[in-house]
Amino acid sequence: MGTSYGLIEVSGVVAAIDSLDAMCKAAEVSLVTWERKLGGRLVTLIVEGDVADCKAAVEAASAICAANRHILASSGVIAAPAEETRRMVALSRKRIAPEEP
Repeated sequence: MGTSYGLIEVSGVVAAIDSLDAMCKAAEVSLVTWERKLGGRLVTLIVEGDVADCKAAVEAASAICAANRHILASSGVIAAPAEETRRMVALSRKRIAPEEP
């Protein structure tokens, strides 16, 4: 798809699903991977797309969190991820979508 990452970290799985839905509806992005920490109390979503789409997606997630009183712990956009960053995200992605032999 694109060459940028949009990231959000929210409190809880419900907030994560709500945020992801808003992100995908607001912009041309797709889910790359997600991580749950602290027993699911913190959920990080990483989407991929063009820079403008990632920015729009993160803004949409922030807005839905504010509207629905979800806790948005952090958010950001990485416009041109370094190769090491891409490798780190790829490792996380393999956890949820292992490659077929």
